[in-house]
Amino acid sequence: MKVLLLLGFIFLPMVVHGEILERCDFARRIKNLGLANYHQISLANWVCLARWESSFNTKARNYNPGDKSTDYGIMQINSHYWCDDGKTPHATNGCGYKCSELEEDNLVKTVNCAKKIVDQQGISAWVAWKNKCQGKDLSGYLKGCHL
Repeated sequence: MKVLLLLGFIFLPMVVHGEILERCDFARRIKNLGLANYHQISLANWVCLARWESSFNTKARNYNPGDKSTDYGIMQINSHYWCDDGKTPHATNGCGYKCSELEEDNLVKTVNCAKKIVDQQGISAWVAWKNKCQGKDLSGYLKGCHL
């Protein structure tokens, strides 16, 4: 019993919390994946978006009781429109991914899906970006990152 309890303390936090990225690390990763200036959207806008959507947590989830959808991952991509979680009613899976794939720490599928969202709806598809980032001075989001 003590062994099982100890294993729970060792492994559970990694599974439940995911990787919480440092701001500049996130900026570097998404820049390397081609998100910087995608559709003329600055890297600072993406960093601001992730800060307010998930606090840079790759496994963040937020349930939306209105349409019974869930937002997944560091960019909080919605299961009603963009991914398949196997439980959201009338979901369309516009990115062609399982929602759990949008919680991967490598961010490849998240960035690919974010590009598809921007292609179709622009960055204003994210409410947190509209409320916290749009029209604001975002220079602090890349300060000290040496990008």
